[in-house]
Amino acid sequence: MARIAVIGAGTGAMAAAARLAVAGHRVAVYERTETYGGAVRRFERDGFGFDTGPGLLTLPAVYRDLFIKTGKEPLESVVELVQVDPSSRHLFTDGTEVSLPNASRAGVVAALEEALGAGAGERWGDFLIRAREAWDRTRRPLLEEPLWPNWQVLQRDPYPAVPHKRLLRTRRACTLQEIGAWELRDPRLAALLYGHALAHGVDPGTAPASAAVLPYMEHAFGTWYVRGGMRELVRAVYDRCVQRKVEFHFGAEVTGVLEKDGRAAGLELSDGAVVEADTVVGTGPWRLRGLVPGRELYSAKDVLPDAEDLHPGRVVVCLALRGAREPDTVHRTVVYGPDLEGELGLFSHGEMPDPTVRIDRPDDPALRPDADHESVVLTATVPCGLGHDWAAPGVVEAFADRMVAAAGRAIPGLRERILWREVRTPVHTERETGAVGGAVPPPSLAGGEGTLHPSNSTALPGLFTAGGWSHPGGGLAHAGMSGSLVAGLIVEGPEFRGSQ
Repeated sequence: MARIAVIGAGTGAMAAAARLAVAGHRVAVYERTETYGGAVRRFERDGFGFDTGPGLLTLPAVYRDLFIKTGKEPLESVVELVQVDPSSRHLFTDGTEVSLPNASRAGVVAALEEALGAGAGERWGDFLIRAREAWDRTRRPLLEEPLWPNWQVLQRDPYPAVPHKRLLRTRRACTLQEIGAWELRDPRLAALLYGHALAHGVDPGTAPASAAVLPYMEHAFGTWYVRGGMRELVRAVYDRCVQRKVEFHFGAEVTGVLEKDGRAAGLELSDGAVVEADTVVGTGPWRLRGLVPGRELYSAKDVLPDAEDLHPGRVVVCLALRGAREPDTVHRTVVYGPDLEGELGLFSHGEMPDPTVRIDRPDDPALRPDADHESVVLTATVPCGLGHDWAAPGVVEAFADRMVAAAGRAIPGLRERILWREVRTPVHTERETGAVGGAVPPPSLAGGEGTLHPSNSTALPGLFTAGGWSHPGGGLAHAGMSGSLVAGLIVEGPEFRGSQ
C-alpha cells in the first residue's frame, strides 16, 4: 500500500483519489480552501441556490464509470440525472430563434430547417457528420489514453473539411471560423457553432477545425442536469472518496513538492508541516512550476503558455427573481451578441462588445425558496488576466447590466422581477481555484498549435497531474477522465494504455 498525497480537491483530483483508494492505496488530499470541487461551486442566499460553475453535464458515462469502478453503488443511486429537453434555445440577432431537441441529430436538423429556412438544417446535419468523423478519429488518443511522447499524431487535424473554391484557389477550413463562413454559410449557423466554442473557452477564430467535436458531443450524447444543482455531482464524488477512506485536509496550502533520490517524496505545507508520500498527484503545470523550483517538469513543447495569456474566464450573474418559472421554460437559452465577430477578439484582450449570454433556468425546487420565485444564472465568456481588471470600480456592475439587458430578450419583464443579484468574476475564480487571472481551462483539441494540455505524468518520477489544466483538458467530463488516466498510470505503471 503506497502513500499518495493529492494537491487540491478539484473534481479531477477527487476522481483520481477515489480510484487510487479502491486500488488499496492510502490517499490524503490537501486543499488550500475550505471546501472541495474547485470551480464547481454553489452560491446560496435567502433560500435561493445558484450553480456558479458548469450548469450542465455532457458525457455522463465518465462519472457512471467512476462510480461503478469505485463501489457497488451506481451514479444514479446517489444523484438524480435529468436529460434536458430541449437541450437549448437560441436567440439570434436578427430576431429568429430555435429550440433544439436533446441527443437527436434528425430532430436538430428538422428544427433548424423550420426556423432558419430551407437548406440550413441540411448544412448543419452534414457538418455534424463530418464532426462525427473527427470524433471517431481522435476520441481514444485524445480522451481515453495518456498523452504519450508520440502525441504528434494529434497534430493532424482530423476534421474532413469540404473543399472551398475562392478566386481560382481551392481551400479547406482550418479553423471553426472558416467552417462557419465556408461550410455553414449562414451567420446564424455560424453563431450556433461559435457559441459552443465560447461556452468551452475556445476561440473560434484560432481553434482548429477539430473543435467541431464540441457541438457534436452535445448533439450525440445529450446534455444532463443534476437535480439539486451541479454541485451535487461533486458532492457525490467527495462522499465516495470519504467512503473509500480518502483523508481530506482543508485549509492546507501546499507550498512545495519534496524530492528525494530523484523522485517526488511528499509535500511541504504553508504552516511548515511536512507530509511524506510515495507518490504525489498535483495540479496544473503552471502551478507546479512554483512547487518544484529548479526542475523542468515538461519539455518546452509540452507546456502551455501562462494561463492568463491564453485562456478566458467567465462572469456569472446570479439573479433572484420574484414570480414563478413559466411551465414551458427551456432550461438553457443562448442569446447571441450583436457583434459576434468582435466578441471573438476578446481572446486577444480587445475591448469587450455586448456579450453572448447563456441563461440557465433549472426547474428545480431545491434552488428556490418557493414556487413563487425563480433562480436564474447568466454566464458570459470574458477576457481575464492582463489588460482586464475585473476588480476596477464600476467595471463589473456595468458589464452585469449588459448581461441582464441581453437576457431580457429571452425573459420578458426580467428587470422588474429582480429581487437582487450577485455577480461573480474571474477574481472569484482565481480565489477559489488558484488559476492565474481566473482563467478557465478549455478541453484539449487535436490539430492545433497549443490546443493540447500537458501530459498527466511529469519528468519527475512519482509526480502526476490531474484536473482541467492537464490532459485531456477542462470541463467536468474531461476532468473525470484525467482522474482515471492518473490512477491508471500510478496503479498499472508507465505502460498503461487507457481503459479498454
